[in-house]
Amino acid sequence: MSQQTKRVAAVQMDVAFADIDHNIQQILAKIATVKADGVDLAVFPECALTGYCFESREEALPLGLSIDDPLFDSFAAACGDSDLHVIIGFLEIEGDKLFNSQAMINRSGVVGSYRKIHLPGVGVDRFLDPGDREFSIQAAGEIRVGMAICYDSSFPETARVLGLHGADVIALSTNWPVAARRTAEIVPPARSMENHLYFIAANRVGTERTFEFCGMSSIAGPDGVMIAETDSDQELILTADIDLSIARNKQIVRTPGKHVIDRFADRQPERYTIIGEKK
Repeated sequence: MSQQTKRVAAVQMDVAFADIDHNIQQILAKIATVKADGVDLAVFPECALTGYCFESREEALPLGLSIDDPLFDSFAAACGDSDLHVIIGFLEIEGDKLFNSQAMINRSGVVGSYRKIHLPGVGVDRFLDPGDREFSIQAAGEIRVGMAICYDSSFPETARVLGLHGADVIALSTNWPVAARRTAEIVPPARSMENHLYFIAANRVGTERTFEFCGMSSIAGPDGVMIAETDSDQELILTADIDLSIARNKQIVRTPGKHVIDRFADRQPERYTIIGEKK
Protein backbone atom coordinates (compact mmCIF):
# COMPACT_ATOMS: atom_id res chain seq x y z
CA MET A 1 0.00 0.00 0.00
CA SER A 2 1.13 3.57 -0.67
CA GLN A 3 1.87 5.94 2.17
CA GLN A 4 -1.55 7.57 1.63
CA THR A 5 -3.38 4.23 1.68
CA LYS A 6 -4.46 2.86 5.06
CA ARG A 7 -6.45 -0.18 6.11
CA VAL A 8 -9.43 0.37 8.40
CA ALA A 9 -11.91 -1.96 10.08
CA ALA A 10 -15.38 -1.90 11.61
CA VAL A 11 -15.63 -4.54 14.34
CA GLN A 12 -19.20 -5.82 14.69
CA MET A 13 -19.50 -7.73 17.95
CA ASP A 14 -21.82 -8.85 20.70
CA VAL A 15 -21.36 -7.35 24.17
CA ALA A 16 -22.02 -8.97 27.55
CA PHE A 17 -24.09 -6.66 29.75
CA ALA A 18 -22.18 -5.31 32.78
CA ASP A 19 -19.37 -7.87 32.35
CA ILE A 20 -16.23 -5.85 31.62
CA ASP A 21 -13.84 -8.79 32.08
CA HIS A 22 -15.66 -10.87 29.46
CA ASN A 23 -15.83 -7.95 27.02
CA ILE A 24 -12.11 -7.25 27.44
CA GLN A 25 -11.30 -10.79 26.38
CA GLN A 26 -13.58 -10.54 23.35
CA ILE A 27 -12.04 -7.23 22.31
CA LEU A 28 -8.50 -8.55 22.76
CA ALA A 29 -9.27 -11.49 20.46
CA LYS A 30 -10.59 -9.14 17.80
CA ILE A 31 -7.60 -6.82 18.15
CA ALA A 32 -5.38 -9.82 17.42
CA THR A 33 -7.38 -10.49 14.25
CA VAL A 34 -7.22 -6.94 12.87
CA LYS A 35 -3.56 -6.61 13.81
CA ALA A 36 -2.74 -9.76 11.84
CA ASP A 37 -4.60 -8.25 8.88
CA GLY A 38 -2.43 -5.14 8.87
CA VAL A 39 -5.21 -2.79 9.95
CA ASP A 40 -4.21 0.77 10.87
CA LEU A 41 -7.50 1.84 12.51
CA ALA A 42 -10.20 -0.43 13.98
CA VAL A 43 -13.48 0.88 15.38
CA PHE A 44 -15.45 -1.04 18.02
CA PRO A 45 -19.10 -0.47 19.03
CA GLU A 46 -20.54 1.99 21.50
CA CYS A 47 -20.26 0.86 25.15
CA ALA A 48 -18.34 -2.22 23.99
CA LEU A 49 -16.81 -2.62 27.45
CA THR A 50 -19.99 -2.31 29.50
CA GLY A 51 -23.21 -2.83 27.60
CA TYR A 52 -25.84 -0.15 27.11
CA CYS A 53 -29.28 -0.94 28.52
CA PHE A 54 -28.93 0.30 32.08
CA GLU A 55 -32.10 1.25 33.94
CA SER A 56 -30.64 3.97 36.15
CA ARG A 57 -27.57 6.10 36.67
CA GLU A 58 -26.95 4.25 39.92
CA GLU A 59 -26.83 0.93 38.07
CA ALA A 60 -24.34 2.28 35.53
CA LEU A 61 -22.01 4.17 37.87
CA PRO A 62 -20.06 1.12 39.14
CA LEU A 63 -19.12 0.33 35.52
CA GLY A 64 -17.68 3.80 34.89
CA LEU A 65 -13.95 3.94 34.12
CA SER A 66 -11.51 6.80 34.20
CA ILE A 67 -9.61 7.44 30.99
CA ASP A 68 -6.36 6.53 32.74
CA ASP A 69 -7.65 3.21 34.09
CA PRO A 70 -4.92 0.52 33.87
CA LEU A 71 -7.27 -1.85 32.05
CA PHE A 72 -6.67 0.12 28.86
CA ASP A 73 -3.04 -1.04 29.07
CA SER A 74 -4.13 -4.51 27.96
CA PHE A 75 -5.39 -3.09 24.66
CA ALA A 76 -2.17 -1.14 24.20
CA ALA A 77 -0.18 -4.32 24.75
CA ALA A 78 -2.36 -6.15 22.22
CA CYS A 79 -1.48 -3.54 19.59
CA GLY A 80 2.13 -4.68 20.10
CA ASP A 81 4.75 -3.16 17.84
CA SER A 82 2.24 -2.42 15.05
CA ASP A 83 0.81 0.92 13.93
CA LEU A 84 -2.68 -0.22 14.89
CA HIS A 85 -5.03 2.23 16.60
CA VAL A 86 -8.29 0.98 18.12
CA ILE A 87 -11.35 2.98 19.17
CA ILE A 88 -13.41 1.38 21.94
CA GLY A 89 -16.67 2.55 23.49
CA PHE A 90 -17.03 2.69 27.28
CA LEU A 91 -18.65 4.58 30.16
CA GLU A 92 -16.28 7.25 31.43
CA ILE A 93 -16.40 8.63 34.96
CA GLU A 94 -14.77 11.93 35.95
CA GLY A 95 -15.64 13.39 39.33
CA ASP A 96 -19.41 13.27 39.63
CA LYS A 97 -19.90 13.14 35.84
CA LEU A 98 -20.64 10.02 33.78
CA PHE A 99 -20.18 10.08 30.00
CA ASN A 100 -20.73 7.80 27.02
CA SER A 101 -17.19 7.84 25.62
CA GLN A 102 -14.70 6.46 23.14
CA ALA A 103 -11.01 5.84 23.82
CA MET A 104 -8.44 5.73 21.03
CA ILE A 105 -5.57 3.42 21.96
CA ASN A 106 -2.31 2.43 20.31
CA ARG A 107 0.81 0.66 21.55
CA SER A 108 1.61 3.71 23.73
CA GLY A 109 -1.73 3.66 25.55
CA VAL A 110 -4.72 6.02 25.31
CA VAL A 111 -3.90 8.70 22.75
CA GLY A 112 -7.33 10.26 22.25
CA SER A 113 -10.90 10.29 23.54
CA TYR A 114 -14.36 11.66 22.85
CA ARG A 115 -17.52 12.14 24.94
CA LYS A 116 -20.91 11.75 23.25
CA ILE A 117 -22.59 15.13 22.84
CA HIS A 118 -26.07 14.20 21.58
CA LEU A 119 -27.94 11.97 24.04
CA PRO A 120 -31.19 10.24 22.98
CA GLY A 121 -33.91 9.12 25.37
CA VAL A 122 -32.90 5.49 25.29
CA GLY A 123 -30.65 3.11 27.22
CA VAL A 124 -27.98 4.46 29.50
CA ASP A 125 -27.95 7.78 27.63
CA ARG A 126 -31.09 8.75 29.57
CA PHE A 127 -28.98 9.08 32.70
CA LEU A 128 -25.66 10.45 31.44
CA ASP A 129 -24.04 13.83 31.17
CA PRO A 130 -23.65 15.26 27.65
CA GLY A 131 -20.13 15.57 26.32
CA ASP A 132 -18.44 18.74 27.53
CA ARG A 133 -15.74 19.14 24.87
CA GLU A 134 -15.73 20.57 21.35
CA PHE A 135 -15.54 18.25 18.36
CA SER A 136 -11.90 17.79 17.43
CA ILE A 137 -9.56 15.69 15.31
CA GLN A 138 -7.58 12.81 16.80
CA ALA A 139 -4.46 11.49 15.07
CA ALA A 140 -4.30 7.76 14.36
CA GLY A 141 -0.84 7.86 12.87
CA GLU A 142 -1.34 9.74 9.60
CA ILE A 143 -5.14 9.33 9.66
CA ARG A 144 -7.07 12.37 10.85
CA VAL A 145 -9.99 10.88 12.77
CA GLY A 146 -13.22 12.53 13.82
CA MET A 147 -14.70 10.49 16.65
CA ALA A 148 -18.47 10.30 17.16
CA ILE A 149 -20.99 8.02 18.87
CA CYS A 150 -24.32 6.72 17.58
CA TYR A 151 -26.95 9.51 17.84
CA ASP A 152 -24.29 12.14 17.03
CA SER A 153 -24.51 10.95 13.43
CA SER A 154 -28.19 11.93 13.19
CA PHE A 155 -27.10 15.57 13.31
CA PRO A 156 -25.38 16.57 10.04
CA GLU A 157 -23.63 19.35 11.93
CA THR A 158 -21.46 16.72 13.67
CA ALA A 159 -19.95 15.42 10.45
CA ARG A 160 -19.68 18.88 8.90
CA VAL A 161 -17.76 20.31 11.87
CA LEU A 162 -15.42 17.31 11.90
CA GLY A 163 -14.97 17.65 8.15
CA LEU A 164 -14.16 21.35 8.49
CA HIS A 165 -11.60 20.44 11.14
CA GLY A 166 -9.90 18.22 8.54
CA ALA A 167 -11.16 14.70 9.27
CA ASP A 168 -10.19 12.01 6.77
CA VAL A 169 -12.44 9.53 8.56
CA ILE A 170 -15.39 9.71 10.89
CA ALA A 171 -15.22 6.79 13.33
CA LEU A 172 -18.70 6.08 14.64
CA SER A 173 -19.14 3.63 17.50
CA THR A 174 -22.83 2.82 17.66
CA ASN A 175 -25.56 0.67 19.22
CA TRP A 176 -28.25 0.79 16.54
CA PRO A 177 -31.22 -1.43 17.45
CA VAL A 178 -33.38 -3.14 14.85
CA ALA A 179 -35.69 -0.10 14.83
CA ALA A 180 -32.75 1.98 13.53
CA ARG A 181 -32.09 -0.10 10.41
CA ARG A 182 -32.91 2.86 8.15
CA THR A 183 -30.37 4.97 10.01
CA ALA A 184 -27.74 2.28 9.40
CA GLU A 185 -28.62 2.27 5.70
CA ILE A 186 -28.86 6.00 5.05
CA VAL A 187 -26.63 7.94 7.44
CA PRO A 188 -23.13 6.58 6.69
CA PRO A 189 -23.25 7.12 2.91
CA ALA A 190 -25.04 10.47 3.28
CA ARG A 191 -22.55 11.90 5.78
CA SER A 192 -19.56 10.62 3.82
CA MET A 193 -20.79 12.12 0.54
CA GLU A 194 -21.84 15.45 2.11
CA ASN A 195 -18.35 15.92 3.54
CA HIS A 196 -16.25 13.96 1.02
CA LEU A 197 -14.60 11.75 3.64
CA TYR A 198 -14.65 8.14 4.83
CA PHE A 199 -17.23 7.01 7.38
CA ILE A 200 -16.78 3.90 9.53
CA ALA A 201 -19.89 2.70 11.40
CA ALA A 202 -19.21 -0.10 13.89
CA ASN A 203 -22.47 -1.42 15.32
CA ARG A 204 -23.05 -4.17 17.85
CA VAL A 205 -25.18 -7.29 17.60
CA GLY A 206 -27.05 -9.51 20.03
CA THR A 207 -29.90 -8.87 22.45
CA GLU A 208 -29.72 -6.96 25.71
CA ARG A 209 -32.70 -6.48 28.03
CA THR A 210 -35.22 -6.87 25.16
CA PHE A 211 -33.21 -4.59 22.84
CA GLU A 212 -32.13 -6.42 19.68
CA PHE A 213 -29.25 -4.82 17.78
CA CYS A 214 -29.19 -4.91 13.98
CA GLY A 215 -25.50 -5.08 13.05
CA MET A 216 -25.35 -3.59 9.54
CA SER A 217 -21.92 -2.07 10.09
CA SER A 218 -20.34 -0.34 7.11
CA ILE A 219 -17.47 1.65 5.66
CA ALA A 220 -18.48 4.37 3.19
CA GLY A 221 -16.21 6.20 0.78
CA PRO A 222 -16.03 9.95 0.06
CA ASP A 223 -18.41 9.54 -2.88
CA GLY A 224 -21.07 8.00 -0.63
CA VAL A 225 -20.54 4.54 -2.05
CA MET A 226 -20.28 1.70 0.46
CA ILE A 227 -16.86 0.08 0.13
CA ALA A 228 -17.61 -2.51 2.80
CA GLU A 229 -21.01 -3.33 4.26
CA THR A 230 -23.10 -6.13 5.70
CA ASP A 231 -26.76 -6.91 6.27
CA SER A 232 -25.73 -9.44 8.91
CA ASP A 233 -26.68 -9.27 12.58
CA GLN A 234 -23.84 -11.66 13.50
CA GLU A 235 -20.32 -10.95 14.71
CA LEU A 236 -17.87 -10.10 11.93
CA ILE A 237 -15.13 -7.67 10.94
CA LEU A 238 -15.35 -5.44 7.86
CA THR A 239 -12.11 -4.11 6.38
CA ALA A 240 -11.31 -1.68 3.58
CA ASP A 241 -8.31 0.16 2.19
CA ILE A 242 -8.79 3.94 2.12
CA ASP A 243 -6.84 6.62 0.28
CA LEU A 244 -6.29 9.69 2.46
CA SER A 245 -5.48 11.87 -0.55
CA ILE A 246 -9.01 11.38 -1.90
CA ALA A 247 -10.61 12.54 1.37
CA ARG A 248 -8.31 15.56 1.51
CA ASN A 249 -9.09 16.81 -2.01
CA LYS A 250 -12.58 18.29 -1.62
CA GLN A 251 -12.85 19.47 -5.23
CA ILE A 252 -14.71 17.00 -7.43
CA VAL A 253 -14.03 17.60 -11.13
CA ARG A 254 -16.48 15.66 -13.27
CA THR A 255 -16.00 17.76 -16.41
CA PRO A 256 -13.16 20.32 -16.24
CA GLY A 257 -14.52 23.84 -16.33
CA LYS A 258 -18.11 22.63 -16.72
CA HIS A 259 -18.96 20.40 -13.77
CA VAL A 260 -16.89 21.11 -10.66
CA ILE A 261 -18.19 20.60 -7.10
CA ASP A 262 -16.58 21.57 -3.80
CA ARG A 263 -19.03 21.17 -0.92
CA PHE A 264 -16.71 23.05 1.43
CA ALA A 265 -15.64 25.96 -0.79
CA ASP A 266 -19.20 26.39 -2.06
CA ARG A 267 -20.75 26.82 1.39
CA GLN A 268 -22.54 30.08 2.29
CA PRO A 269 -22.27 30.01 6.10
CA GLU A 270 -23.72 33.52 6.50
CA ARG A 271 -27.03 31.99 5.39
CA TYR A 272 -26.97 29.28 8.05
CA THR A 273 -27.04 31.39 11.22
CA ILE A 274 -30.29 29.78 12.40
CA ILE A 275 -28.35 26.53 12.90
CA GLY A 276 -26.59 28.10 15.87
CA GLU A 277 -29.83 29.12 17.54
CA LYS A 278 -31.28 26.89 20.25
CA LYS A 279 -34.99 26.26 19.69
